[in-house]
Amino acid sequence: MNDANQPRRNRALRLGLIDGDGIGPEVVRAAGQVVDEALAAAGAPPVEWVPLLMGHRAIAEFGTPLPEQTLEELAGVDAWILGPHDNASYPAEHRVAPGGLIRKHFGLYANIRPARAFAGVRAAAPDIDLVIVRENSEGFYADRNMFAGSGEFRPTPDVAMSVGLVTRAACERIAHEAFRLAATRRKRVTIVHKANVLPLTMGLFRDVCREVGGAYPGIEVDDEHVDAAAAHLVRAAADYDVLVTENLFGDILSDLAGELSGSLGLAASLNCSATTAMAQAVHGAAPSLAGHNRANPAALQLSSAMLLRWLATRDAEGTLARAGERIERAVAATFEAGIATADLGGLASTGEFTEQVCARVHRR
Repeated sequence: MNDANQPRRNRALRLGLIDGDGIGPEVVRAAGQVVDEALAAAGAPPVEWVPLLMGHRAIAEFGTPLPEQTLEELAGVDAWILGPHDNASYPAEHRVAPGGLIRKHFGLYANIRPARAFAGVRAAAPDIDLVIVRENSEGFYADRNMFAGSGEFRPTPDVAMSVGLVTRAACERIAHEAFRLAATRRKRVTIVHKANVLPLTMGLFRDVCREVGGAYPGIEVDDEHVDAAAAHLVRAAADYDVLVTENLFGDILSDLAGELSGSLGLAASLNCSATTAMAQAVHGAAPSLAGHNRANPAALQLSSAMLLRWLATRDAEGTLARAGERIERAVAATFEAGIATADLGGLASTGEFTEQVCARVHRR
């Protein structure tokens, strides 16, 4: 058993820190700063950061965007913060997204994506407060649904095909994640599927989620087709509490929910299994903003707060939960004070926004 699986209270908290590409170094640094401040404010020991390579810097040094050394180091830390990657600009032989490879390698089957509006931020849906629980290991994303190789193939130059995978085991475990989460919120789960045209795969997903829901008698359950859910989100996002869905649908709906809340710059995300977790914002690397101190760090800061809360639950460590809460309150208070980066209509730089959040982390 490696150190990351030992009870945390007997050793220092070790977190991996992966800059990634584009604005990655700036927003990852900003996330690390608020984590340090929040842990200090909550009375927790300081974190031991483990910097690791991914993306263009890794290609330059190791010839691959995701070196074996990085995966080996990640196996020995408690959890990690992952910056965005720009795999579209990698050499052709390295175009596979390293974030997806990391999720598959460590079996991070649950992708938890909250969307909420903040006072001080103009939102298309000002009353939105929901969480999308996305099955992260199979579904219609071809890079995650085969034992070897990809689920996409071309039998002839003019024909391309893709295989979708849905298993009972994966449906059960993601459904439990959704229902456990709903029990801490407004106690409602909406199963999002497309069983009317995909009756075997999406029918299995819907039916298994409903079966799991029977073990949570206090939770209200309904289901919707994904196209209807997208329309419903735009019309009445406040109707939703927790949505559980497959990989591709969850990716699309969470981007929509992020924009409805004000911006993808607010869209936090946690990838996790029962034992391991990774904070990763929903947004991309935005290479045109890189190095200009203009990126919005809020999404990764909020993702890091989710990571601390997850670690608090895993390790029964209350100070980590309090640190996560401090980050969430500080980001919200900063927005409410009218301080925001340019993507939200504000004037603050990445560094200035982070300084304001850090200052508010210490306030009660």
